[in-house]
Parts: sequence; C-alpha cells; structure tokens
Amino acid sequence: MSAYTLPQSQSPVPARGRWWTNRAGYLAAAWAALSGVLALVWTISGSGYPYGTADPQGTASLLRFLPPDVGALVFAGLTITVAVAALAMSGPQAVRLRGVARVLLVAYCGTVVAFLLVVVPDVQVLTTAGYLPMLIIGAPFGWPPVDYAEVFTWSLGNKVWAMAGGILLARTVLTWLFRTGGACLSCGRSADGPTWTSAESAARWGRWATYLAAAIPLLYAATRFAWLANIPLGVSPEFLREMWDTGLVWAGGGLAAFAVVGAVLTLGLVQRWGERFPRWMIGLSGRRVPIMLAVVPATLVAIAVTAGGLAMYSLPEVWDFEAFSFSVGPALLWPLWGVALGAAALAYHLRRRGGCSRCSRDD
Repeated sequence: MSAYTLPQSQSPVPARGRWWTNRAGYLAAAWAALSGVLALVWTISGSGYPYGTADPQGTASLLRFLPPDVGALVFAGLTITVAVAALAMSGPQAVRLRGVARVLLVAYCGTVVAFLLVVVPDVQVLTTAGYLPMLIIGAPFGWPPVDYAEVFTWSLGNKVWAMAGGILLARTVLTWLFRTGGACLSCGRSADGPTWTSAESAARWGRWATYLAAAIPLLYAATRFAWLANIPLGVSPEFLREMWDTGLVWAGGGLAAFAVVGAVLTLGLVQRWGERFPRWMIGLSGRRVPIMLAVVPATLVAIAVTAGGLAMYSLPEVWDFEAFSFSVGPALLWPLWGVALGAAALAYHLRRRGGCSRCSRDD
C-alpha cells in the first residue's frame, strides 16, 4: 500500500438520492425571491439594510465601505436575477445550454455564490460561532456577562441567511451541471468522469489537505495560550496587560481551546476513528460514523473561516507593518485554512461514499 494512500472505508454505504436533489433549485429561487423583496424594501424605505456602513459590528468586513443606498440596490439586483436563474435551472424541465451561454450562466451564479458565502459574512459570523459554546454553557450561570441582544443581531441574522442562500444556489448549480452534463444526479459520477474524484485519489490529496487544515488553527491557539501564560508572543507587553485588564485574554484562551478541539476533529477525517466511533464512546462504540456528521460541520466551518479570514484583510492595521502584531497575524492564514478544510471534507466524502444505488457506478 502506498505511503500516501489511506485505508479504504471499512463500511462503504451506497449513495442514495436525497429529497432535495430536485428541490434545491426551487428552494434557492424562493430564497432569492424573498431576499429580493426584502432588498427592495431596504431600497425604497432607506432603512433596514444590515451590511457595510450600516453595521456597527462590521468593522472587519469586505462590505465595510458599501453605503446602504448602493448596497440595497446591489442586493436587490443580484437576488432577483438569481431567482430567475435558479428557477430556470430547477427540475427535470431545466433549461439546457451549451457553449458560451452555459459558461456565462455558471460564471454568474458562481460569482453570486462566492459573494454570499465569503464576502457577505465576516468576522462576526466566525467570532459568534467560536464563542457559541461558551455562550450556551455559561448562559444559566450569567457568564460571560454580555447582552445577548448585542450578540445575536439583525445584521448577524442576515449574514447567516446569505450563507444559507449561497449553499442552496451552489447545490442548484451543481445539480444542473449534473443533469445537463449526463452525470448521476445523486453522486455526480459519469462514464468519463475525472480520476481525482476516485476514492484512491481522494485518499492521497485529502491527507495533505487535512494536515494543513489541522496545523493552521494550532498556530492561532499557540499565540493565545502564550498570552494566557503571560508571555507576550508577537505583541507588546503593554497590549498584553491591557488584555488582562479587560479579560480578553480569557476569551482568547477559550477560542484557542476550541481551535485545538477543531484541529483534533479535523484529523479524524483521515483516521480510522473518523469512520467508526472509538471504543470509549459508550452506546456508539464500533458503529459507523455517518458521512454527513463529519462533512456538514467541516464544510460550514470552512465557509465561516474563509469568510472571516478574507474580511480581516480589510482592516487597516493588517497593512500597517509597523503596527502589525500576532493579534491579527494568524488570522491572515484563515482563508488557506478554510480552503484546506473544505478540500479535506470533500476528500473524506469521496473516499467514503461507496457505490451509488441510483446509477450503480463505483470507483
């Protein structure tokens, strides 16, 4: 066996058609239509727009300089045109395009997907997700002492809503490409499909993606744990004292702990215990780990990390090399972390999906 080839899954499960295979397009169209109406209300009323300069927590955002009057009109135009495109790509009667028209439609929808998934969300989404376990566990005890109305804001809700639309539209485009390209709607395999999607190939490149996705959050955690140990790693002693005075050092330590947990779970994508629950898990020991139990969380984290990392590049201090510090430095690797984690999740799925009950194809 090759040194770069992981053991094949001990329990391959046939891929089955999912209920949303034919419904994702309609859901995406409904999402876009509703969002378009909402954006028109923002445009006409001049209020309610949640992004850019209208978002008090959007200081680290790629939309930070987009004024409400322009932003609302942009969102209205994008979502209304996407509603039409998603409806045209939905169901067995989906439009079939070839050549330049096909490329343009995929390029436009792909651009909108990228906009919804990694431009609209920002550091607020990632930060809230990181603090969420602490907020849930500490809520009954009144810790941390925060106003939850200031955490779960109208702006945050719209960013999560945008991410949901991006995922629906991405699935719509993928299903349409499968349907009009002669591939299986359930697994995406075709008679002359690419070799990189095979289980054996995914085991090779997925290993490197997984190790990279596990290493980057450990770098972030190392800086925060150092501060918790009162070591000014990459920051000035004055800045570290300020974090101790405000209590931010404890928040950073909590995020570092979850980063370590995330890194360990990421390694599970290439370990046997990532396929079958380990013995110490009473009631689950030896049972097969559902593929989506690993793929869905990893994909969502990959999206949030990529979006938050790209948003960090909008901060002026990132480009001020004299004031640069490790308080933001590790975050500059987050886009790479997100891409690597997404690739690792994809490789895990390809390696474990097994044969398809719909088209009977296998790797």
